[in-house]
Amino acid sequence: MSNQRKRNFQIEAFKHRVVMDPKYADKTWNILEHAIHEIYNHNASGLSFEELYRNAYNMVLHKFGEKLYKGLVATMTGHLKDIARSVEATQGGSFLEEMNRKWNDHNKALQMIRDILMYMDRTYVPNAQKTPVHELGLNLWRENVIYSNQIRTRLLTTLLELIEGERAGEVVDRGLMRNITKMLMDLGPSVYGQEFESHFLQVSAEFYSVESQKFIECCDCGDYLKKAERRLNEEMDRVSHYLDPRTEKKITNVVEKEMIENHIPRLIHMENSGLVNMLCDDKYDDLGRMFNLFGRVIDGLSKIREVMTSHIRESGKQLVTDPERLKDAVEFVQRLLDEKDKYDKIISLAFNNNKLFQNALNSSFEYFINLNPRSPEFISLFVDDKLRKGLKGVSEDDVEITLDKVMMLFRYLQEKDVFEKYYKQHLAKRLLSGKTVSDDAERSLIVKLKTECGYQFTSKLEGMFTDMKTSLDTMQGFYASHPELGDGPTLTVQVLTTGSWPTQSSVTCNLPAEVSALCEKFRSYYLGTHTGRRLSWQTNMGTADLKATFGKGQKHELNVSTYQMCVIMLFNNADRISYKEIEQATEIPASDLKRCLQSLALVKGRNVLRKEPMSKDVGEDDAFFVNDKFSSKLYKVKIGTVVAQKETEPEKQETRQRVEEDRKPQIEAAIVRIMKSRKQLDHNNLIAEVTKQLQSRFLANPTEVKKRIESLIERDFLERDDSDRKLYRYLA
Repeated sequence: MSNQRKRNFQIEAFKHRVVMDPKYADKTWNILEHAIHEIYNHNASGLSFEELYRNAYNMVLHKFGEKLYKGLVATMTGHLKDIARSVEATQGGSFLEEMNRKWNDHNKALQMIRDILMYMDRTYVPNAQKTPVHELGLNLWRENVIYSNQIRTRLLTTLLELIEGERAGEVVDRGLMRNITKMLMDLGPSVYGQEFESHFLQVSAEFYSVESQKFIECCDCGDYLKKAERRLNEEMDRVSHYLDPRTEKKITNVVEKEMIENHIPRLIHMENSGLVNMLCDDKYDDLGRMFNLFGRVIDGLSKIREVMTSHIRESGKQLVTDPERLKDAVEFVQRLLDEKDKYDKIISLAFNNNKLFQNALNSSFEYFINLNPRSPEFISLFVDDKLRKGLKGVSEDDVEITLDKVMMLFRYLQEKDVFEKYYKQHLAKRLLSGKTVSDDAERSLIVKLKTECGYQFTSKLEGMFTDMKTSLDTMQGFYASHPELGDGPTLTVQVLTTGSWPTQSSVTCNLPAEVSALCEKFRSYYLGTHTGRRLSWQTNMGTADLKATFGKGQKHELNVSTYQMCVIMLFNNADRISYKEIEQATEIPASDLKRCLQSLALVKGRNVLRKEPMSKDVGEDDAFFVNDKFSSKLYKVKIGTVVAQKETEPEKQETRQRVEEDRKPQIEAAIVRIMKSRKQLDHNNLIAEVTKQLQSRFLANPTEVKKRIESLIERDFLERDDSDRKLYRYLA
């Protein structure tokens, strides 16, 4: 056992050399060549792929890889030349079908050949730096079939003709087209690009150039855009069905350039149907289409925006400078709001709420609203109208919407302080006459103004509401301390803080004795409870309710102004009074007295007095009588004062002057604030900074700013630099 364990195994070489058959390579290749022929001839079912694989494997193993590779190239080339001749010989419409069929056959054959020669593909091909079998098959197809002289041109022409037919409405075999273009793509991007895509884009550009010219001559702008949109969608659809996805960007660029970009000015300015007509007629679909199509080309949207801005500015300018429109402030503002709603809707529905278009709309409105110096006054009158009567019976949400729209117009105003002046006057009249529709609406607007312009802007307005509430408490205290006043005339006093309310020059007026006595009692009570205050009566702002009995015992309650009360009470003691006697007895200013007498004697249905001689105006020689024939269906009769809703020219001048005066301290405060932080600044930069700081209130006039700088230099707040006169220094 031990001897057996020690014996070692030995492997010896063959005693004689194994000699390979010299014809081995040829025989093996013949077998493989025959197999390739059979595969191309669709007789592959009788082949043993395992045996063929082993043969190919052995050839490579025995260093016959080059013979195998060269034989493969020669055999495939031969078959592909036959295929090319077969495709060339195909007549008419079956050309592409034959090409597709042969391509599919070639691919199947290539797959089988690659399987048989897999070992060669893995070892010999990389080592010898040859092309892999599959890629070789594609290259040979390209060289022998696609680049064949007769096939090359015919293939391109056939494809382009089919696409042209499809554009003209013919139905084409999209599946076949997809297979052919996919073949070109499989042969390499450059093949698809050079053999088809570049020609396709060129022909398309020519086609759309001609078609766009034809369309633009016979269509209006809306129809043209519909056709352009349809063509664009067709091309994208075509790409998705049978072209390379990367072609989409290129072909859409062609359509956009030929159908849109080359015709932008003509489309926008097209007579009777261009952009301005679309805007005027609210053609949302057409505008949306124009926005989408023009958005695809360079500067397309900026062209639309320029024309839209120019149109809005022009139509807005006509609106705010038309003397007819300026007669009614409420209608004027309503027209502005309607215009804004119109363009807001266009930008929302057609322009996708594009920020650039919204900015263009805002700048256009700001431009033309400020062309009319009376815009702040008109907007305040509009608010006044709405808060007096226009919002009666309207839901809270609708009230908010209306107020938001007013705030939007307010934002466009450069002279917000002028609006504040008028708004304060109108609010005062509403509060004092009790004519406001809703305190909530009034307060809501003040909150909006406060949010927009800060506390300073609304502090006085809030003070007016505080005064109204305090006055109620004061009147309760007055009647509680004078119980004996229950039977006579009733007095309601609103005590207004001078700084909060619009300043009114105190106008004297002789009140009837019984009212005057009551006023004195109130004055004594008020000054007794509040030390260090002064009261001055604003008789021009009050109202009165009088009970009157006319000729046939008809009783009415007349709601009149304080001035009208003073006049009517005179007729308790006289039947006929001349104008001059009334003026002397009441001491009412002439202009107010004439308006007051007009409303008492000349307004039909409210004429409690009659005048001799009868005429439209009140003259100084007129005489007045009680109108015994006065009758009304209503027990309570309100007699308004004939008054112009808008200011007269002198009043306008006075308001403007007050605004200018109020601006001076604001400009000075801004200058001091800026100089305090900067210490020194040159003239131009200071003007720019002041204008910027004050623009939320008003547009500062550089001349006025310069005057204020001079005033501050005189009062030693600032000084000029000795060497540079345009440089200012702050003096602490």
